[in-house]
Amino acid sequence: MNVTRGFTGRPRVDNPGLPPGQYDAGDDWPVLSAEVTPDLTPADWSLRIDGLVDAPRTWTWEQAHALPASAYEGDIHCVTSWSKFGVRFGGVSLDAFLEEVRPQASATHAVAYSHTGYTTNLPLADLTGGRAWIAFEYGGEPLSPEHGGPARLLVPHLYFWKSAKWISGLRLLDHDEPGFWEQNGYHARGNPWEEQRYSGD
Repeated sequence: MNVTRGFTGRPRVDNPGLPPGQYDAGDDWPVLSAEVTPDLTPADWSLRIDGLVDAPRTWTWEQAHALPASAYEGDIHCVTSWSKFGVRFGGVSLDAFLEEVRPQASATHAVAYSHTGYTTNLPLADLTGGRAWIAFEYGGEPLSPEHGGPARLLVPHLYFWKSAKWISGLRLLDHDEPGFWEQNGYHARGNPWEEQRYSGD
């Protein structure tokens, strides 16, 4: 696991925008990865959505960028206790990708997987309705490799381990299927406001 200095936490400062147990990381953006950062260029990147969909599809970098651009401006929260306010990610709403593949009525969950093999599970409801993005940019610049570039999943209302770095695909399922951290004791959903950090929280 690669971890930048300081990710382990600081004293909480009273702030109504902070979920329980979190601290404001300020200008810092700690790096926490379960795997070594891959050497992945935009030309090597692709995104596939399959499983319980009517029209499985794979997008290249150029095809993904041809979809309508969308941005997220707000906050992000990591299970290791830091929160970062006023961030801006640019990319494409996941709704635009899902519209093209047409999820089947039986689809209730998804497994997101990375070019590195990392996986995480999410209810489909947490990925639709303008709640998730495929992010290519941060602060107007290309997303850096250590933060998941060239592209990462962004699900900002959940703890950040759900926002899989180096995203390469989503498989839609009719059941919940735990991913990497969920198999190792982390919560199945990861809502920061309910402190769903670990299994049983």
